[in-house]
Amino acid sequence: MADSQVTMAHQRCQDKTPIQILHEYGIKISSAPVYELIQADGDTHMFNVTIGDITCNGRGSTKKAAKHEAAEAALKLLKRDTQLNDQRDGLSHEAGDTANPVGVLQELAMQRVWCLPEYVVCMESGPDHMKEFTVTCRLEGLEESGSGSSKKLARRAAAERMLGKLQSLSGSPEITWSPPSRVYVESLRQSTGEKISLLRRTPLSIPNTDYIQMLLEISLELGFQVTYIDIDELTVNGQYQCLVELSTRPVTVCHGTGMTSSNAHYTAAHSALQYMKMVASKH
Repeated sequence: MADSQVTMAHQRCQDKTPIQILHEYGIKISSAPVYELIQADGDTHMFNVTIGDITCNGRGSTKKAAKHEAAEAALKLLKRDTQLNDQRDGLSHEAGDTANPVGVLQELAMQRVWCLPEYVVCMESGPDHMKEFTVTCRLEGLEESGSGSSKKLARRAAAERMLGKLQSLSGSPEITWSPPSRVYVESLRQSTGEKISLLRRTPLSIPNTDYIQMLLEISLELGFQVTYIDIDELTVNGQYQCLVELSTRPVTVCHGTGMTSSNAHYTAAHSALQYMKMVASKH
């Protein structure tokens, strides 16, 4: 890849985000970028982006901002390091290799205009010379995990299992499955569903209310996914922390703390319900 090619790509795509520019460039060089969520801690998110042999990271207060920074860093590196990129031309690229499930899944998502797959390293075990990694692949509300002796192999295994799940949901090797329709936060105001109507008129201060179950029932009624993400670090008061992520548009993320992990999930669900009630009750 020549330096002038990346410069021209920037000039042609001034109205596009770094994420879009990097993906379009990745298609041209048969090496679509792969994003990996490596931190989700309160207001701080961090993503790695890998394109060919290049890996960059970015931080931001939201996933989108962190991805934006990572993509921008990758574009700067690609533009600067022309010698490395020329050497990569003859190499096999993970995301662009059609025999590689990571590349197949990425291309499928781009063709169907889905959100791109996210890969999260959820476990690392074993001594240094025999490491075992477990990576979770998330795609349009679905999750599958895979393990391997490196992050790359674990990511491939997770992508392969995700492709298998998509084929299973389609009922055939040809993937015909479609994700549920996207739920926009603003649409909560017009929703007349039984569960969301109950939320509007129910005080969120009644003792012994199962807020986790309430949130689940609303998600099933409206058609969005609920994901709880445990945070490894305790609060300054020694409490457990977690985030609850709702697959709305835009994505809704709420924080919870508690003396146990379950309590943290409970308070995170309560916070999410409070936010949804506030939005749903606006006129």
